[in-house]
Amino acid sequence: MKSPVVKRSIVIAGHKTSVSLEDQFWDALKEIASSRRSTLSEIVASIDSRRNQGNLSSAIRLYVLAYFRNPPGAREAGEHGEKGMSARSPIA
Repeated sequence: MKSPVVKRSIVIAGHKTSVSLEDQFWDALKEIASSRRSTLSEIVASIDSRRNQGNLSSAIRLYVLAYFRNPPGAREAGEHGEKGMSARSPIA
């Protein structure tokens, strides 16, 4: 049985590292990068620089989860005081 987790290499802050993510998280991360007009490396570098503990793969999963639980449009609405919306934004 093939593992749903795939190890990928990425360059962040000038050094090559690898992260193990499911395809769905990798695709979601690419979608986030595109929507922010950023590169995967820039998004991952931002996540890496702000994590306090744990491994990078876990930090990326939590970032993606936070992003889609609180999408950009909802954050903007929440900042203007609409009921039920959180103004909290993900890491990057």
